[in-house]
Amino acid sequence: MSSGIRATVAFPDPGDCPVAACSTAADATIEQVSTSVALADSSGSVTEFLVSGPVPDRADIEPVFEYGPATLYRTHHGERERCPCTCLGRHGCPIHRYMAEDGQLTLVFHAPEFEHLQTVMADLRNQYAPVDVRRLLQPPLDSSHTEHVFVDRGKLTDRQYEALVTAYEMGYFERPKRANASEVADALDIAQSTLTEHLVTAQRKLLVDILDRSG
Repeated sequence: MSSGIRATVAFPDPGDCPVAACSTAADATIEQVSTSVALADSSGSVTEFLVSGPVPDRADIEPVFEYGPATLYRTHHGERERCPCTCLGRHGCPIHRYMAEDGQLTLVFHAPEFEHLQTVMADLRNQYAPVDVRRLLQPPLDSSHTEHVFVDRGKLTDRQYEALVTAYEMGYFERPKRANASEVADALDIAQSTLTEHLVTAQRKLLVDILDRSG
């Protein structure tokens, strides 16, 4: 049995998403969200979220009760697909976590296998492009503590990637080093300060995936 894949995906333009619309109107980050999966043939599925600040006057958003300065709102999912959340529900992918900020929606969801994830992502890109895949994580199949993390090398520029590969192959990251920064920079025909900048930037970009700091 597959262990599944957890995906973190951001949507700069999430369609008619009420949570994203409320984050824009209230000028607030919305992270306290609960939902039930909205399958295409289901009825009565709802999403509830907490907002501090004004929200748009929409027929599909209703206040439930107040928590001090914040208000809990509820929106109902109908048959019409209008945002990435309902699209994921149609594909049977549970949403693990939401974040809406400045109209952008970031979702963490689970897919049973990579092939299923590819189908879901193709559908999302077709309807809500651009789609930014922030992180993919595959848990272990057994009880070990190993985790398979999908690292997006496409975040690196050509020069950053070249600097990282050259430094690695020359033994710059080994202890003791087989090559120092000056030797690696000479091999690349760049200044040592430029090499350092490339390596630091490349490592920081990759660590965002490895340490799950993308939201």
